[in-house]
Amino acid sequence: MIAIREFTMDDYGAAYALWQNAGPGIGLSRSDSREEITKKLQRDPDLFLVAEDDGNPATARRIVGTVIGGYDGRRGLIYHLAVEPAYRRNGIGKLLMAELERRLRAKGCVKAYLLVKRENADVIEFYQRLDWDIMDLTLMGKTLMGE
Repeated sequence: MIAIREFTMDDYGAAYALWQNAGPGIGLSRSDSREEITKKLQRDPDLFLVAEDDGNPATARRIVGTVIGGYDGRRGLIYHLAVEPAYRRNGIGKLLMAELERRLRAKGCVKAYLLVKRENADVIEFYQRLDWDIMDLTLMGKTLMGE
């Protein structure tokens, strides 16, 4: 059985391993270090969710999905939706997104954004099925602290 719950730092190793093996859609950087994730939890601990397979009583629980949300008081942002390959196409990503969207709405978030690489057609289709729209924008970024 899959349970959705809030991430704790005890989950870091399993979540990081999931991100590393999720495929080219998740780019890992300094922002994903233990130190930076600890800072993230100080801001929005309720917006970092994991999907856990609690299986049968004889097996240990394990993290099979993650999603990170952020809310700055005006807009929401979604990061690192990832589901373990063996668990994909079973509704776990949809469950994680539905719960995160519910939590963002409860905070008063009117609009949220997420980033998908153009070549990641399957993921774009997944989000479109969840009523996310493609926006005609140019993404710009700037590193403010050394990588």
